[in-house]
Amino acid sequence: MLAALALLPRLVTPGTEPKDAVQLAAPRVQYRPNEASATRSPWIDANGWRILRVPGRAFVYHADGDGAALAAAEAFTYGAEALIAADAAGTEAFGRMLEFLRRIPAVELDAVADIGVVDDGKDPTGELMNLLSRQNLLYKVESANDPKLRVNVRAGVKAGNPNLLTHQIRAQLGDENRSLRIYGSEVVIARLMVNAAQTRVFLLNYSNRPVRGLRVRVRGTYAKGEPRVFGLTEAHLEDWSPERGATEFTVPELGAFAVIDLFR
Repeated sequence: MLAALALLPRLVTPGTEPKDAVQLAAPRVQYRPNEASATRSPWIDANGWRILRVPGRAFVYHADGDGAALAAAEAFTYGAEALIAADAAGTEAFGRMLEFLRRIPAVELDAVADIGVVDDGKDPTGELMNLLSRQNLLYKVESANDPKLRVNVRAGVKAGNPNLLTHQIRAQLGDENRSLRIYGSEVVIARLMVNAAQTRVFLLNYSNRPVRGLRVRVRGTYAKGEPRVFGLTEAHLEDWSPERGATEFTVPELGAFAVIDLFR
C-alpha cells in the first residue's frame, strides 16, 4: 500500500487527548547494565512497531523537552496521525522539528520489507516486532504468509524467547539479503521506503546526543543522495560507494532525525 508521508503531527493540550487514541511512550534511550559484561547496553523506547501494528489509528505522545521533537519525527516517519502533549520546552522543540518536517517534499512511497510477521495480537509477537525494529530488520505486519518475502514468521505460542527468535530470523534472512543496514550505532532506527523514481531513508536517533560517522548500506545502485538533517543548514554525505549491487555512504553527523533521498 502506498503511504503519502504528508501527515504532520500536532500539539495538544495535556488532558484533552481523545479517549480512543493509542497512548505511546516518549521515545528515548535507556542505558541498562549488560548481564553478560560490565558494559551498558542501550534499550530503545521506540513506537514504530506499535504504529505499524494498528495502522489508521490516532496516537498520543506525552513527551517533554527534546523528546517532543523526536516524537514528531517518529510519527512522521511511520505516517501516523499523532498528537503530542508537551511542556514548554517540548513545545519549542516540537516547533523546530515541525518546521523541518514541512521542508521535506511530500511523495507517495511504499515501505520496504524483507520479513513478514503474521500478527496474532499477543505480547510476544509485539516484542518480536519491537526487537526487529531495533535491529533494523525491515518487516511488515501481515495476516498470512507473503510468498514474495524471503522470510515469514508466524510467532504465536511457539515464539519462545523473542530475542533468540530475532537472531534466528536475521540468520535465516542473511545479512547480504537485507535491504538496509546501519553501522556504527546501536541507537539509530531506520525505515526504508521507495517509489519508481526514488528511495527514501529515514534515520531516527533515539539518544540525546549526535551520532557521528554513521554508515548506511542500501541494496541497489544509486548515483546520488540528497540528505536533510535536522539541526543542520547544510548537510552532505561522505564516502559514497556504489558496488556489488548496493550503495554505502556515511552521514557525518546525525542529530535527532534525518531524511535521505536516493536517486539512480
